[in-house]
Amino acid sequence: MGEIPMNQGQCIFCGIVTGALPAATLYEDDATLAFMDINPLADGHCLVIPKAHCEDLLTAGDDVAALVGQTTARVARAVKTALQPDGLNVFQANGVAAGQTVFHLHFHILPRFVDDHFTIQFHGNPTSNREHLATIARRIEQALP
Repeated sequence: MGEIPMNQGQCIFCGIVTGALPAATLYEDDATLAFMDINPLADGHCLVIPKAHCEDLLTAGDDVAALVGQTTARVARAVKTALQPDGLNVFQANGVAAGQTVFHLHFHILPRFVDDHFTIQFHGNPTSNREHLATIARRIEQALP
């Protein structure tokens, strides 16, 4: 998604939640909101957010993360049924280095078609060995709450 201009430093997604800014809403409950991306990569590209502001997944409480995850799955299933894409990407970015441009937690749901010519590629490190992977796993495990 491209850079979205902020209105005098305010969060654009909070503006959508309050109704101060327009959005094509497709789902809403007490805690979450889903709406169409205004710069879609494909027909059906939509976003799921918590109504309460939090910058990213890393700052969201477990309860918020769970609710947003449930809504994301629910909306993804509806996109699959309604648009019948060949596949779906569901993704989320945390921080500038990861490509986050709107600093309000959000998940993208992106319908994919075999001939859409849009690629997301991951190129792994073929030099990683089992010992190195185990070392990294231990570091992460020790950081878990």
